[in-house]
Amino acid sequence: MSTKPKVALVMGSDSDFDTLKACIKVLKSFSVEVDVNVISAHRTPEAAEKFAKGAQDNGIELIIGAAGKAAHLAGVLAAFTTLPVIGIPIKSSTMDGLDSLLSMVQMPKGIPVATVAIDGAENAGILAAQILSLKYDYLKPLLKEFKEKMAAEVLEKNEKIKQAAAQL
Repeated sequence: MSTKPKVALVMGSDSDFDTLKACIKVLKSFSVEVDVNVISAHRTPEAAEKFAKGAQDNGIELIIGAAGKAAHLAGVLAAFTTLPVIGIPIKSSTMDGLDSLLSMVQMPKGIPVATVAIDGAENAGILAAQILSLKYDYLKPLLKEFKEKMAAEVLEKNEKIKQAAAQL
C-alpha cells in the first residue's frame, strides 16, 4: 500500500491549466501526488474511457475533472469508474461558467460528481485532501493546521480593519 495518496487531475483543454495551478499547489502542499492530464470528453472519448477504467489500477484514488462550456469530462470519467470524482467547472466566455457548473451538478442518478464553484480549483484540492484523510491519517493534522492558519489570517485582517476604521 502506498504511503501517499495519488490524485488524477484531468482537464479538458490545456487552456484550463492556469486556473488549475491552485489545485495542484494545494494537493502538493498536503503531500498528495498529482497526475496531471489533458483529455477531452468530446475529442478523445476513448482516451477518457481508458483513463477512467484504468485509474484505480494505476494507483489513483480520486479523480478531479475540470472543463468549461459543455463540461462533460467529470461526468464521463465518473461513468467509467467507482472512484470519487470532483468536478471543477471552468469559466467560459459564453455564460461565465454557468453552463459548465450546471452540466456538472445536474448529473443523472447513479453517476455523482462532487462539484465545487466555478474556477474553484483550490477548493477541489482541499476537498480531495479531506476525502483522502479518511484513509491517510497524516492529512488530518495538516488540514487542521490549514484551517487554523486561515482563521488566524481572518482575525489579523479584522484587527487591521478595526484600526483603519478608528483612523477615519
